[in-house]
Amino acid sequence: MQIHAGYEMSYTCPKSTPMILTLSVHPSRINDLVSLDRALFDPPIAANTYHDSFGNFCHVIEAPPGGLTIRANFVIRDSGRPDDVAPDAPQLALGELPVDVLLFLLGSRYCETDRLSTFAWSRFGQVPKGWPLVQAICDFVHGHIAFDYAHASPLKTAFDAYTQKQGVCRDFAHLAITLCRCMNIPARYCTGYLGDIGVPPDPSPMDFSAWFEVFLGGRWYTFDARHNVPRIGRILMARGRDATDVALVTSFGPSTLTGFKVVTTEMA
Repeated sequence: MQIHAGYEMSYTCPKSTPMILTLSVHPSRINDLVSLDRALFDPPIAANTYHDSFGNFCHVIEAPPGGLTIRANFVIRDSGRPDDVAPDAPQLALGELPVDVLLFLLGSRYCETDRLSTFAWSRFGQVPKGWPLVQAICDFVHGHIAFDYAHASPLKTAFDAYTQKQGVCRDFAHLAITLCRCMNIPARYCTGYLGDIGVPPDPSPMDFSAWFEVFLGGRWYTFDARHNVPRIGRILMARGRDATDVALVTSFGPSTLTGFKVVTTEMA
């Protein structure tokens, strides 16, 4: 199958403002692109492209005073298969984990393992390790948080989502990641496109999506605590410890988002 995806984002800045953009398709999906995923700027400006420490594509730009629109449109091939399910995938002991995975056991900006460790062990300590444990965490988060755009906040942490019981997809991901790390399962945050493919259409405007991956049995598996079912057509953009590492736009100065549109549709 092929998916048409893209975005258009507009900002207003009172003065020249440096920004880091993490909006490109992840390097692991580059060979699937049918057409280029290229960021276009109006007015035209220069962009310095680099790979960050997590392997994501990033751009450094200098947003001019006034308005700036960033857009991209591309077509990508996809297998059309839902997320992998491996009920027997085992949880590895700390000494068996690759050293580059250990980072994803630690607390981070939005994932306060120290504040949720006691709850995690009291709630999930008797659940069989491995896949059943991650699924039990997803089941809990899915039922514990009510999805509501009105309760989106860039300041909300996993502990906030746990106590407030409301949030958006990033909050579902942050809480699930934190609980997994508390239970000694490496977990990392993912952001990307997820269209209404193979599911009833969502009447809400299309947005980027957040999910997470866990390391079980020697590889990474995708989980999604918000939807809590395997989905078709995920297009990964970036991975990191939490939303800090994969923010769509990081602005080093005052800026106001004035327009936002995301497209993700299956092509006939």
